[in-house]
Amino acid sequence: MINEIKKDAQERMKKSLESLDHAFAKIRTGRAHPSILDSVMVSYYGSDTPLRQVANVIAEDSRTLALTVFDKSMIQAVEKAIMTSDLGLNPATAGTTIRVPMPALTEETRKGYTKQARSEAENARVAIRNIRRDALAQLKDLVKEKEISEDDERRAADEVQKLTDKAVGEVEKALEAKETDLMAV
Repeated sequence: MINEIKKDAQERMKKSLESLDHAFAKIRTGRAHPSILDSVMVSYYGSDTPLRQVANVIAEDSRTLALTVFDKSMIQAVEKAIMTSDLGLNPATAGTTIRVPMPALTEETRKGYTKQARSEAENARVAIRNIRRDALAQLKDLVKEKEISEDDERRAADEVQKLTDKAVGEVEKALEAKETDLMAV
């Protein structure tokens, strides 16, 4: 029973870390990376479809993304979707290829993105602490129902705390790496 609670907490913490990585991928740096466009949705025959399902996205060089749209009639819709996204990008169409140049980041935008990254990291820390709280509550319930002893509960709570500390440490490492990446000129 205790092992199930710990395993559940560990899996949920891992999901929080994956969510943080996904959030960090959306925060663009000065370099071109295909994951920057993951949040863009294209109106494809009346329904919103992820950009990845209507076009192939590659990093042409360190400052340019190249998109090859599968359905040639969708080029205008893809271009419009990128322009109207909140990423601040201006695509340029050259025949069947759409090129998306990454504008250089100013010091002000770098600081704004760093602030956004810190906010995402704090959200991940809060989620991890909530998972710890849930696991500890489950352990207390087991003690109330006399299914485990208080000593077992204390030992399990220490192990849950170690899992929490490890997960928060990984959040800190990810944030530090992202901040370094954002502030590199």
